[in-house]
Amino acid sequence: MKAIVDCNSFYCSCERLFKPGLQSKPVVVLSNNDGCIVSRTDEAKKLGVGMAAPYYQNKEIIERNKVAVFSSNYNLYGDLSMRVMDTLRELVGKHRVEVYSVDEAFLDLAMIPDEQLATAAVQIKDTVEQWTGIEVSIGVAPTKVLSKVANRLAKKDKKDTRCVLVLDTEDKIRNALLKTDVSNIWGVGYRYSVKLKERYSIYNAWQLSRMNTVWAHKNLGGVVGVRLIKELNGEPCKEMKNPLETKKMIATTRMFGIPIHDLPPLKEAVATYTTRAAEKLRRQNCAAGFINVFVVTNEKKDGQYEYNPQTSGTHISLPAPSSCTNELIKYAVPLMEKLYIKGPKYLKAGVMLGGIVPDTSIQGNLFTEAKNNNRKLMDAIDNINFSQRDDVLKFATSGTSRNWKMRQEMHSPRYTTRWNELFEIS
Repeated sequence: MKAIVDCNSFYCSCERLFKPGLQSKPVVVLSNNDGCIVSRTDEAKKLGVGMAAPYYQNKEIIERNKVAVFSSNYNLYGDLSMRVMDTLRELVGKHRVEVYSVDEAFLDLAMIPDEQLATAAVQIKDTVEQWTGIEVSIGVAPTKVLSKVANRLAKKDKKDTRCVLVLDTEDKIRNALLKTDVSNIWGVGYRYSVKLKERYSIYNAWQLSRMNTVWAHKNLGGVVGVRLIKELNGEPCKEMKNPLETKKMIATTRMFGIPIHDLPPLKEAVATYTTRAAEKLRRQNCAAGFINVFVVTNEKKDGQYEYNPQTSGTHISLPAPSSCTNELIKYAVPLMEKLYIKGPKYLKAGVMLGGIVPDTSIQGNLFTEAKNNNRKLMDAIDNINFSQRDDVLKFATSGTSRNWKMRQEMHSPRYTTRWNELFEIS
């Protein structure tokens, strides 16, 4: 059996953890640059606050009902997420946990007898909440897709389910699928849900599960659709991923706090994002073989960002895979110079590292000098920055003032990762 553990309104729960007075009160958290609502509590939902909607569109409701508003505090959220995942690893074993996102993880519960699944799920939930202070919901079922169905229903009816739902019989699975709109199935996007409803009169997950695999291959994305149908019928196709498996691509991308017109701040941003990506690369003991840099330009058009064809992206293959920040910056910044065009407003930039290989198996080159000693320097910089925070050591290319950084006007303290922002009790 598979389970998925999902933190309830995770960003809001993190903010509430250090502000007990906000329990049972409406709370929302905003996206980068305080643009859109990316997390909201049940109380905020009942007031009509929209998810992923622009903050200004909900401002009247928020102010009238005294909704607590916070800018995204990724340092806090990342640390609390790590505590939740570490707790799950402690409870079921590190090789039985697959971290799916910052607030979700799949668990392999094959070692637990079926008759004990409900009790075990409740124990996992209670322990996570007691050890971390973050409330979670748990869905248990024979497959990942069905566990997502169970989890959604557990969160939808928290009073009756107490945020735990186990689908361990055919009747329970059938009833759950009948209650699940086809648009709410994990893996069915908006366009496919419209297609299924309008063209095939398939409105819920049960109806979709009755379709055969030949039909799914033809009308539901080929092999992906076949796997979805099988998962809905209790046949596992999405196996647990190895938690030690390395990422095949690493990216860092951010919106700017203000539109940028000039090249120097763009170079600073690209150097900074390259630094963040290189840190992630070293954490998994790997090196990258190529770099891709992209930017987004111009104002919004019909509610969407316009990607300038001339600045849609460019990349370069490195002479040899590397994880050294200075080496990666040396190749990333010229790519930004190549992309830059005077005139447009630049709203966003990003850096992607690919061609990732273990740093212990880099192919040697007779014509270039080995630079393995740089890894010792990188490790020293990483250790200092991790302990002191706020980029105490950084490369000059990434700038000092960084006026282009994200706006976070309602940012809460980083309680768990900064000595000078520790929670105070008076």
